Amino acid sequence: MGTLVEPALLLLLWQSVWALDVPLEIRQPPTIIKQSMKDHIVDPKDTMVIECEAKGNPHPIFSWRRNGKYFNVARDTQVSMRRRSGTLDIYAWNNPEQYEAEYQCIASNAYGSAYSNKIRLRLYRAPVWPREVLEPLVVSAGLPLVLSCDPPPGPPKPETYWMSSCSYARPFNWPVQTAVPTMHPVRPDRRVSMGINGDLYFSNVQFNDSAADYCCNARFPYKNVIQQKMPVVVKVLTIRTVAEAAPTWLSPTGSSSSILVLQGEELLLECIAAGVPTPRIAWTKNGDDLGASPRIKVKNFNKMIQIQKASFDDVGEYTCTATNKIGYIEHTVTVRVKAAPFWLEKPTDLVLAPEENGRLLCQSDGAPRPTVSWFINGEPIEVATPQPNRQVSGDTLTLRAVTAENTAVYQCNVSNEFGYLLANAFVNVLHATPRILGARNELIKVIEGSRPLLDCRYFGSPVPELRWSKYGQGTLEGNRFKTHRNGTLEIKQIRIEDQGTYLCVVSNVAGRDESQVRIEVKEPTLIVTRPQSMKVIRGSDVRFECGVKTDVTTPVTTTWMKDKKHVTLGWRISLDESNLVITNANRGDEGNYTCVIKSEMEQKSASARLMVMDRPDPPTKLELSDPYERSVRLRWVPGESNHNPITEYLVQYDDDDWLPGKWRNLSTYPGNLNSVILHLTPFTYYEFRVIAINEIGMSRPSRPSTRFQSSGAPPDVIPKNVKGVGTWRNNMEISWEPLTYRQWNGPHLKYLVWWKRRDSREEWKNATTKWLKYYIYDADTFTPYDIKVQAVNDFGLGPESPVVTGYSGEDRPLTAPLNLRVSDIESTQVTLHWDSVTRGSMMGELKEYKAYYWRDSSQLGWLRVNRGMKSKAYPDNHPEPSGVLTGLVPYSNYKLYIVVANNRYEGPPSNNIVFSTPEGVPSAPRSFRIQQRHLDSIYVDWDLPAEPNGVITGYSLKYQTMNATRGEESRVEELTPNVTSFSVRRFDRYTRYRFSVAAQTRIGTGEWHTEESPHYTTETYAQDQVDITTQGWFIGIMCAVALMVLILLIVCFIKRSRGGKYPVREKKDISMEPVDDKDQEGSFDYRSLERIARISTLPYPRREEERGLQRGQSSMEAMMKRSDSDDSLVDYVEGSEIPFNEDGSFIGQYTGTRRDVRELDFGGTLELHSSVNTIYSLA
Repeated sequence: MGTLVEPALLLLLWQSVWALDVPLEIRQPPTIIKQSMKDHIVDPKDTMVIECEAKGNPHPIFSWRRNGKYFNVARDTQVSMRRRSGTLDIYAWNNPEQYEAEYQCIASNAYGSAYSNKIRLRLYRAPVWPREVLEPLVVSAGLPLVLSCDPPPGPPKPETYWMSSCSYARPFNWPVQTAVPTMHPVRPDRRVSMGINGDLYFSNVQFNDSAADYCCNARFPYKNVIQQKMPVVVKVLTIRTVAEAAPTWLSPTGSSSSILVLQGEELLLECIAAGVPTPRIAWTKNGDDLGASPRIKVKNFNKMIQIQKASFDDVGEYTCTATNKIGYIEHTVTVRVKAAPFWLEKPTDLVLAPEENGRLLCQSDGAPRPTVSWFINGEPIEVATPQPNRQVSGDTLTLRAVTAENTAVYQCNVSNEFGYLLANAFVNVLHATPRILGARNELIKVIEGSRPLLDCRYFGSPVPELRWSKYGQGTLEGNRFKTHRNGTLEIKQIRIEDQGTYLCVVSNVAGRDESQVRIEVKEPTLIVTRPQSMKVIRGSDVRFECGVKTDVTTPVTTTWMKDKKHVTLGWRISLDESNLVITNANRGDEGNYTCVIKSEMEQKSASARLMVMDRPDPPTKLELSDPYERSVRLRWVPGESNHNPITEYLVQYDDDDWLPGKWRNLSTYPGNLNSVILHLTPFTYYEFRVIAINEIGMSRPSRPSTRFQSSGAPPDVIPKNVKGVGTWRNNMEISWEPLTYRQWNGPHLKYLVWWKRRDSREEWKNATTKWLKYYIYDADTFTPYDIKVQAVNDFGLGPESPVVTGYSGEDRPLTAPLNLRVSDIESTQVTLHWDSVTRGSMMGELKEYKAYYWRDSSQLGWLRVNRGMKSKAYPDNHPEPSGVLTGLVPYSNYKLYIVVANNRYEGPPSNNIVFSTPEGVPSAPRSFRIQQRHLDSIYVDWDLPAEPNGVITGYSLKYQTMNATRGEESRVEELTPNVTSFSVRRFDRYTRYRFSVAAQTRIGTGEWHTEESPHYTTETYAQDQVDITTQGWFIGIMCAVALMVLILLIVCFIKRSRGGKYPVREKKDISMEPVDDKDQEGSFDYRSLERIARISTLPYPRREEERGLQRGQSSMEAMMKRSDSDDSLVDYVEGSEIPFNEDGSFIGQYTGTRRDVRELDFGGTLELHSSVNTIYSLA
């Protein structure tokens, strides 16, 4: 195959004329100016439009071909053609499929026919997946899995992607529980891939893959419609260990394949492999590593190669290798590149005068090389009317000495097996007077030093001659002046002296035309002070300066732009002349600031960038992958560093199921990482978040990652503090410290307990329990056992604890220590001796000997003692045991016995022994008092010591003045045992003394009691020392107490003497309901006792009632109103007596006059008229 020719390298050897813009008022053949795409997709529900627009003079007439045949638009009721246009509107009410065809538009007038491309019309069909119910896919952990997508075909071809958590259905228990399932895309990683064909590949499945269902989604670009396939559920069967497997190919299969791609199209190569561990993919091309190239991108964790636009340089053999620690495999993809036709030089329209020469070039290339076909007004040139001045040579059509008969539209068609290109170019043979197109007599203002272009577009046939001059004199050509072929005059580096009027003249044999342009040259606008880029900390003040120098005759305006948008001024952002001031800059102020100086002729600008340094933005898009028992990979997208480099990342976790939101630090990582391996605890729910840190501070935390549960594992912690202790004589309790929940590593934690007799040949016995204790029964007393414990869960056994020795239960010792004796008796301690108890009789471990003793009496017959028992333990650490018993009281008689003890029981007591302690020194005297009974003396006295510790032989009293100026020495008085007081004469009222007193026995002087006399400065204090019963305040208190007692006695007497009233009830019915003896305020009502007493004594003689009235009631009735809670005979009669019947009830109840109880006033209060009544009311 030959080398393709690039368009830029094409050498044009001959061209006698050049293309001009032909004004539409000049007669000309048609030109297609708008048409639909070759592959035209329409929606049959809407109006189907096929565009075709053309120009020409006269205006073209349009016709259509369908599938190569003439299409009569007028006869089709569902098709119409727009006025003065060839565009078709198809209203497919019935059977829209009949319009799927190949269409071609023809625009014709008297001078030729132009043809559009062949437009293939295709109908858009709504993509619909079959409504199928997909059964759950059950797969064992470690095996590969492929979920097929198979989207509807289109047109056009859809874009596919996979989502998880597509529905609310949960067919089985999920390891991750969420209140509301949320769809989220499936993130590819080394293990999970989305293939080119849309399928989802798992190199090996893991338990977490069953956390959600999966659904394939297809997006159709034409209508931007997304269709979702029915979700499929993956259920992963967990096994204890996943077997490792060598790599195998999932896509493509086999060891080799080939692919054909067209030049300029996208080339995608993929290799996806299965295996455990997940294989790694590597690529080579023609045996060499892929070189670094911006055209070649390796994506999807090295599983795909993407080349945006394929070229012939990409031809070759690409080999992908999948490798893990078990093995490797290879696959070779042969890439072939072909090319549809493409233009090197497209034919252009020609306007020729009669007898001129011209040619059309139709140069193209492709692979294979395309063939070229020429047409005249749509007819193959081979069958068209021959013209002697026309010659076709491959891709060149030559015309010599043209005539009007050569006017036509020529088509060039180049094609190969991969496509075609069609181009229209007309040849227009005519005579035309020169004319200048566009505006005339313009005024142009330009800036000194610029390069202005003076337009003078023109047309004429034959091609006119053009000449530029200044003020109509001479010709401007060369040096700084250049005339372009389209008539434009270019002036390079224009100067002030170039200001003036310029004349453009065009002429040919048919005539002449001219136009003038006046130029004014101004001084340029200069920005003398340009804004400087800044990098500031958030909160700083910023000032951008922009100084300007302009032409004095040219007004300018100054505006500021931020990121190509006008700056909004306010209290924080303001202008100071032409300078921009920003106060308290924040992140939103960051950007490119441009000072724009604008005049009517030019615009100058100067830019500076403001960067605001701040704490980094939080990381985003946290993703978890590669989960294992004790680790997971965490990836994130770093947030903006805000112009201060990120130094490190802090990863935090939350593993609290009951109190979420308690974030703890996990680890920190360098700031250049965004993918780390996190070390975790097995079988634990985790959420992670990441915080970025730079020199300014910490970012806000990222959004938490998805909730993740690490895989389970056997326990790896040894139960601690394992011990075996007997709780009864024939058992042993094996206990240990429990594992915390975080140490379980899996569900259903239990403990496997092992034991066997120590130093025996018996096999280990074991038992499993979920408790923290295990009991062994039917064991011999105090027998040693070897014990070990290990934790176990559903994933396996944890490590065994070290073997410890435990003992079964102990029993009560059988014998008591013998030969208990004492020696070295001192006043406060004595030495004990006894014989050891044999080990065999201990019935357990000998823990200690314990002596029990008590003070039986004092050798002083008159002194009473506390006979409470005390004890002291002595460890067994000597073959001839002994111990010192301390804390004894001197001059006392003691009793003592001793027992032996193991860890559980004490043995029988030994024989009692009696011993006496000798005399010692006494304790300090008690009740030491200092008094001033006279102004010139101080009196002290004291009592016997609490513990004489012997026979008191006397007292020693020391005293001295406390006035330091006297320097008086201490005086000592030796007193006899019966003297317990002493008097000291004072020098003056202000002298103070320090007294110390101690008792003595024949052993020596005891503990001293020291006290200082108070300040005796007035006689009042001396008087305060007299008997309290002589004080006035004491006598007043006693009188007040006596008065209160008297008042209480009087109240009680009055209460008892109120006997004239008693409760009256109709028909002799006495209520036996309980009576609340408290009034509404909670105080006791003494009258209730009165009523109870009366009820219990009814009936009774009237004489006694009268005597009672005479004694206590007559005087009270005259002084107070009746209480609302008391009933009496007076309430029922008016001044007359009412007799009683035999049962003591009122006779007047049935005869005579009485007041109804309902008429009584119960709202009255007690009125007091005497001091007695006042006391009664207070009571």
